[in-house]
Amino acid sequence: MDILILGGAGQVGTELQALSWPEGVRVHAPDRQSLDITDEAAVAAALDACTYAAVINTAAYTAVDKAESEVAAAWRLNALAPAILAAETKRRAIPLVHVSTDYVFDGSGEGFYAPDAPVNPQSVYGASKAAGEMAVRSGNPRHAIVRTAWVVSPHRGNFVKTMLRLSGERDRLTVVEDQHGCPTSAADLAGALAAIALRLAGDEAAPTGTFHCVNDGATTWCDFARAIVAGSARRGGRSVPIEGIPSSAYPTPARRPVNSRLSSQSLTDAYGLAPRSWEPALDDILDRLVGPVRSH
Repeated sequence: MDILILGGAGQVGTELQALSWPEGVRVHAPDRQSLDITDEAAVAAALDACTYAAVINTAAYTAVDKAESEVAAAWRLNALAPAILAAETKRRAIPLVHVSTDYVFDGSGEGFYAPDAPVNPQSVYGASKAAGEMAVRSGNPRHAIVRTAWVVSPHRGNFVKTMLRLSGERDRLTVVEDQHGCPTSAADLAGALAAIALRLAGDEAAPTGTFHCVNDGATTWCDFARAIVAGSARRGGRSVPIEGIPSSAYPTPARRPVNSRLSSQSLTDAYGLAPRSWEPALDDILDRLVGPVRSH
């Protein structure tokens, strides 16, 4: 069985390649130079070159603030590419697993967003990802759109690595305290995407549609930063005080959702996958980035 992974150099793509896949499963993760997923002919040629059992698309334009000025680039990768992938996978009867984002919501309201909550993106990035979802839904009925949020890992740039770097450079940090969300381990998300892809590949009746996958529990960026620095300190890293600030004190080109909390219940109901809490997931990342907890 062959699985095609797109966006293999990103956080989730890296973890997908590192997974222990079942015996007989081969994963292919061409880089951007060897496969441009915004090129219809290139995608068609890649899908004809091998009989894929499933395609997992983790590729995205994720520079949220830059997208406000690079509108065409964001829409090309986040909306056009999924449209091409959906059409070409449908033509070959290949199921498509596509990763999306909490930014499709406006962030209003209190609770956890269910997959069927109305989308209302407030940024170019969010709008382009919402358009990508529509392209997948309309283009290939055998799809699973998996929205996630606040993805962190030992790889690439992300909030955990930024906080570790800043806590080593500064004597005190200020972090936004009025945005709420669910930190998500790229490794845990990759495990869920693989399980979904394998099920879709092997079972014509596997659930399709839109799902959410985040680690269990919610926090704020400020409290997440405090947990990162405290966890680092337990491993011999530097501890610094962290002051919470309102979003208004840290203006950005793109508007962030105040509430990014997603409910993974639909994923549990459909696929039996119940993501663990974000705290032990963070510990695993800190073990790899900083080292094991030091005994006293």
